[in-house]
Amino acid sequence: MNYTVKLFDAEGESEARQRAAEQRFKRVLEDSLGDASLVVPVYQAYLRIVADHGEQPDAAALTDAEREIVAQWQAAETAAVTAVFGPLRSMGDGLYEIRC
Repeated sequence: MNYTVKLFDAEGESEARQRAAEQRFKRVLEDSLGDASLVVPVYQAYLRIVADHGEQPDAAALTDAEREIVAQWQAAETAAVTAVFGPLRSMGDGLYEIRC
């Protein structure tokens, strides 16, 4: 499935540098999840879990499969944000958008 990434915390950066950062973000997501074809289905499953259980779902309330999806997405997201914005960047700032 095709998807795009839009970064929102790139003030003052050239368009070329922003595009390169968006590509780096995608590459790290894909590498972290194992393949580009897994990004959209894992992301969509994660969004369904968050819609049902909240932003910080209680692991005890999730099925084994849901826990695995949450863990996979959060690890991939953290790796991508760190690769683009650095290890000291806090999560939850709405730094990116994935469009499927």
